[in-house]
Amino acid sequence: MGEVVQMHFTTVDYVIFALLLVASAGIGLFYAFSGGRQRTTQEFLMADRSMSCLPVSLSLLATFQSAVAILGAPSEVYTFGTQYWFLGCSYFLGLLIPAHVFIPVFYRLRLSSAYEYLELRFNKTVRICGTVTFIVQMVIYMGVVLYAPALALNAVTGFDLWGAVLAMGLVCTLYTALGGLKAVIWTDVFQTVVMFAGQLAVIVVGASQAGGITEVWRKAMNGSRIAGLDLNPDPLERHTFWTLGVGGVFLMLALYGVNQAQVQRYLSARTEKEAIMSCYVVFPCQQIVLCMGCLMGLVMFARYGEDSPLDKGYVKTNDQMVLYFVMDVFKDLPGLAGLFVACLFSGALSTISSAFNSLATVTMEDLIKPHFPNMTEAKATLLSKGLALAYGLVCLAMAYLASLMGSVLQAAFSIFGMIGGPLLGLFCLGMFFPWANPIGAVVGLVSGLAMAFWIGIGNFVMRLSANSAVPSLNTTALPLFDNMTTTVMSTLVNATTAKPRPTGVEALYSLSYMWYSAHNSATVVVVGLIVSFLTGPMKEKELTPGTVFPVMGPLLSFLPEHYKEKLCCITPLALKPKEISTQPYQMAKKDSNGAAYCKEDTVTEEKETESDRALTEEEDMETRTSPPSCHLTAHTVQETAL
Repeated sequence: MGEVVQMHFTTVDYVIFALLLVASAGIGLFYAFSGGRQRTTQEFLMADRSMSCLPVSLSLLATFQSAVAILGAPSEVYTFGTQYWFLGCSYFLGLLIPAHVFIPVFYRLRLSSAYEYLELRFNKTVRICGTVTFIVQMVIYMGVVLYAPALALNAVTGFDLWGAVLAMGLVCTLYTALGGLKAVIWTDVFQTVVMFAGQLAVIVVGASQAGGITEVWRKAMNGSRIAGLDLNPDPLERHTFWTLGVGGVFLMLALYGVNQAQVQRYLSARTEKEAIMSCYVVFPCQQIVLCMGCLMGLVMFARYGEDSPLDKGYVKTNDQMVLYFVMDVFKDLPGLAGLFVACLFSGALSTISSAFNSLATVTMEDLIKPHFPNMTEAKATLLSKGLALAYGLVCLAMAYLASLMGSVLQAAFSIFGMIGGPLLGLFCLGMFFPWANPIGAVVGLVSGLAMAFWIGIGNFVMRLSANSAVPSLNTTALPLFDNMTTTVMSTLVNATTAKPRPTGVEALYSLSYMWYSAHNSATVVVVGLIVSFLTGPMKEKELTPGTVFPVMGPLLSFLPEHYKEKLCCITPLALKPKEISTQPYQMAKKDSNGAAYCKEDTVTEEKETESDRALTEEEDMETRTSPPSCHLTAHTVQETAL
C-alpha cells in the first residue's frame, strides 16, 4: 500500500473556483436589491409565484444532483458496473406521479409549505409532526453535504478543509438570506450549467487520453463492467432491475413528490401548467446527468482497470477516487481541475441553499405564523431572512460535528435516507385514503420512523461487525443514499466467497437500501389505515375539499353503495381547475380547535369568458342575499380526475 498521494491546484484553478463563489453571491445580491427587494414573505419564500418552467426545472435538477452524487455515481459504476444506470427507469413514474397527482393538489390549495396540507387534511398535530421530521432530516443532511466534498478535496489536493467549508457555507448563507427563493433558483440554474461543463470536460479529456470512447467501451466490456438486465426478484440483492427500477420509484416520489425543497419550486411557478411542465423538462436532464455519471465511471475504469487508486492506497475512500482521477487527468491542463471542483461545489451549494430556504419556509409557515397570526408582513419577512441565516450557521456547526463523527457519518447519512419514506407514506395516507384519521396518521408516522431506524441501525451494526470480521476488505466512507440526491455511495464490497442467504431478522437488516423508501412508506400506510379503522374512520363531511385525490372511488366502484359511503368513496373530492382560474379562491382551513375558517386568495384570471362572468354575477347575487358563511360550496364536489 502506498501513501496517500496529494496533487496541487494551480493559480488558474483557484481563480475559477473563486469566480464560482463570487458569481453565486452576486446573483443573491442582485435579487436582494432589485424587483420587490424581498420585502414580502411571498417574494422571499415563494419567489412571488412568478417563476417560469425552465429555471424551475433546472433548479429541481440541481437540488437532486448534489456533490455527493457527483462523487458517488462514477465510483459506484467503477466498482460495480453499469447496473446502477437502471435507476433511470424509475424516473418515468417517479416524475409522472408527482406531476399529475401531488402538484395539482398542492398547487390548487395555494400552499406555501407542503406540511400545511397535513393540517388541512388531518389536524395541527400531524402538521407539526411532519414539519419536525423534515427539519431533523435536513439539518443532519446539510452538515454531511457541506463536509463530504470538502474532506475529499482536502485529502486529494491539500485544499484547506475548513477554508472550503466556511467559503461554501457563508456564500450560500449570504445569497439565500438576502435573495430568497428567486436567488436560490437562478443560482441553481447557473450552478447546473457549471456542473454539466465540469463533468463533460472530465469525460471528453479522460476518454481521449484512454484512446477514445470505443476503447473505453471495449475495456469496460472486457472488465465485466457493462451490466445486463438483472431480473432477480430478491429484495436483498443490492442492485437489480427491480430494486432500482421499482424501489427507485418510491425514492423518487419521496424526493419529487413531498419534499419541501422541491414542492416549494412547483409552488413558485406562475401557473399549475408550468409547474407540471417543469417535471417533464427535468426528466431528460436527469437521464443526461445519470448517463454522464456512468460514463465517467467507465472512463475511470478504462484508465485504471482493476488496479484502482484505492487498492494502491493513493486514496482512502471511494468518494476521494473521483477527485484523484480528475486531478490525474487534468495534471497538464491548468484550469480544468478548478472547473471540476467548481462543478463539485456547485452541487453542494445548490443543495444546501435549497435546504436553507425550505427550512426557513417550514419554520415560518408551520411553527411561527400559526402562533402569531397578527404579525406584520415586514416583520415576517425579516424573521424569514433571519431563519435562513440561522440555518446557515447551524449547517456550519453540523459540518463540524460531521468531522468529529468519523464512521458515525455513515449512520447520519443512512438516517437521512430513512426519514424520506415515512414522510411519503404520511402524504399518501392523506391523499389516497379518505377514511384515514389524524390518530392513524400520527401512529403510522411513528411506526414508519421506528421501522426505518430499526432496519437502518441494524444494517449498520451488521455491516460493522462483518467489516471487523474481514479486516482486509475495502469499504467506503459514505454508504447508502440520501433522499435529497438519490445518489448511491458504494457500500461494502461483496466478499468473493458466496455468503449464505440471511434469514429472520438478519434478512430484514440485509434489505437493499433501494427498498427502504417503499418499505417504510408502506408501513405508515398499513398501520395508519388499521389504527384509523379501530379509532373510527373519517366521514366525508369532515374532509376539507380538495385534499383527497380521487382514486379510491374508481378503484372500489364494484362495492355496494353503503360500503362506498362508509369508505368516503361516493364522491371523490377534487377542485375544478376552472374555479381556481376564474374566481377568488377560497380555502377552508382548520384552526387549532378544529373550527373552519376562510382564507381568501385573490387568484383571478385577467380574461374571463362571457359565460363565466354571468356565472360569477349570479353567485354574487346569491352571496349578497345569504348570510356570511365560509362558502365551502365554492369547491363543488365533482367526480372527475384532477
